[in-house]
Amino acid sequence: MRIVVLFLIIATGLFACKNKDKRFDDHSYQETKISLAEKERSSPKQFLQLSGDDHRNFFGKTVYKGVIKNTATVAAYTELRIKLLYFKNAVQVANHEELFENTIAPNDDFSFKARYKTPKGTDSVAAYIMSAKAVK
Repeated sequence: MRIVVLFLIIATGLFACKNKDKRFDDHSYQETKISLAEKERSSPKQFLQLSGDDHRNFFGKTVYKGVIKNTATVAAYTELRIKLLYFKNAVQVANHEELFENTIAPNDDFSFKARYKTPKGTDSVAAYIMSAKAVK
């Protein structure tokens, strides 16, 4: 009797753990990929990260070295408009805009350097991405 019960428990366990046919659903994958691409194209600033630092060179110009990272998985971006704000004692003393027509591929980055003559005593630079266009 114990052998029959043990056999039934093992058989039930084996049939319950049977791996069902899990095929890759290409249609579902394509739909997900399209909706992700639409989200990435509609809001590029969410997927672009800007970092950098500044220093004063020998000629008195403020040099800003920056890196723009594209964290999107599908969309590439171009026509990046960057705003640079220059401060002296926490007061904005100058601003400049940069336009880069380079294309940044998904999960890639782009390095740039901006040099401007700014008022003497400029002590910091703030930079942010104003806009970008998704490549179609």
